[in-house]
Amino acid sequence: MSLHPIRSTEPTAAPEAEMVISDPRTGEPVGRVRIADQADVAAAVERTRDAFRSWSEVSPAERGVRLRTAASALSAHADELAELNERETGKPRADALGGVLAGVATLEQYAELGPLHTGRTLRGDPSAIDYTVAEPRGVVAVITPWNDPVAVAAGLIGAAVVTGNTVVHKPSERCPHLGELLGRVLGGALPPDVVVTVSGDAGTGAQLVAQPGVSMVAHVGSTAAGERIARAAALTGAHVVRENGGNDALIVDADVDPVWAAEQAALGAFANSGQICTSVERILVHAAIAQPFLSALVAEAEQRTADPLFGPLVDTALRRDVHAQVLEALESGAVALTGAALSEGAGSFYPATVLSGCRPTMTIMREETFGPVAPVQVVDSFDEALRLAADDRYGLAATVLTRSLEHAADAARRLPVGTVKVNAVFGGAPGGSAEPRRASGSGFGYGPGLLDEMTLTKVVHIGVAP
Repeated sequence: MSLHPIRSTEPTAAPEAEMVISDPRTGEPVGRVRIADQADVAAAVERTRDAFRSWSEVSPAERGVRLRTAASALSAHADELAELNERETGKPRADALGGVLAGVATLEQYAELGPLHTGRTLRGDPSAIDYTVAEPRGVVAVITPWNDPVAVAAGLIGAAVVTGNTVVHKPSERCPHLGELLGRVLGGALPPDVVVTVSGDAGTGAQLVAQPGVSMVAHVGSTAAGERIARAAALTGAHVVRENGGNDALIVDADVDPVWAAEQAALGAFANSGQICTSVERILVHAAIAQPFLSALVAEAEQRTADPLFGPLVDTALRRDVHAQVLEALESGAVALTGAALSEGAGSFYPATVLSGCRPTMTIMREETFGPVAPVQVVDSFDEALRLAADDRYGLAATVLTRSLEHAADAARRLPVGTVKVNAVFGGAPGGSAEPRRASGSGFGYGPGLLDEMTLTKVVHIGVAP
């Protein structure tokens, strides 16, 4: 269902660049999508700049109403979007549908929060009036990933639109058919050119970030891409919010049930085949329960690998990278308790893998793997686990499993990450906003805090004329 313009038959016409997408479950082709060129990107930014002039003048309440309409449209296309997600990324259908419905809920949330995003009254001269107002920034370039493409895009686009900005969205090159459908759904529910989609690869994203007229870049994706975006935006002056890679640690204390801890570890490491930004990437388990924990974790991994709903990695390139990290760890002394082998047949499946005997110097313990791999290091104390967890260039999130309130409080204080989770690898109350640190990014990428990122604060002072 690629959106191709009518091609010229002139022999001198240059061929258009395309992305060819294959189903990671079977290797069969899904389709082709044209890569936007520099002229397309410039035109998209210009269109959204023109739309900004009128959209920014729409009342916050009316913007909220229009965003609710977009949420309803997204819900109406949920099955179609979930099918495309499954075909392009291999995400199991139920999980893909859950991601679309999460996007619907996020749009509804911002439809409520947007009109409530207010300024403050300031205390100055009693005869004067002082206050602050939040104003939209302008054109926001939204660059989103493939691992949860609808929910992430809905959050960034919803927060931008409800605060009066307009958006140029560049979806991941790994799911461009889904990105184009999402653009039609959201764009059709809003005034013309409030949301415009450009399809393309990394080069398209670089052109968008560097384009004059872009006031802000909101990016969720790899650390390498985020760092390139930050450097490019430093030259244009665009405000940047980015949530990038992580190397999230899971600390398993000596006083917890090892079987329950293994269930949590498996959920964190293997959900969506490990392709979640806050996946458990390294496990530090206390020696007192290491053996029963590892036995239970191996059972969890083998059960997931045998499950027909256990999905593939997004493509063979990612599978190659994941397997390379595993092989390097094995060559450096780690032991594969299960998995660690390339599956036969079509597609890009990789088994749920448990590695023991891991050390901090191994790449698999230092860098994000983004696959269903649980590397385990045994530690002698909770303090050692905290020290190892904190010694990392990333700063996205970390999880601690413990029955000790003292240990939980110590972890919350000492772990240099945006989110600390105690006794649950996933979850949290609605309305939270966290800032990733170091190589994991910067700024509030979700929640009410994202509304602050999307706006500029103006101070107004009204004095009394003599």
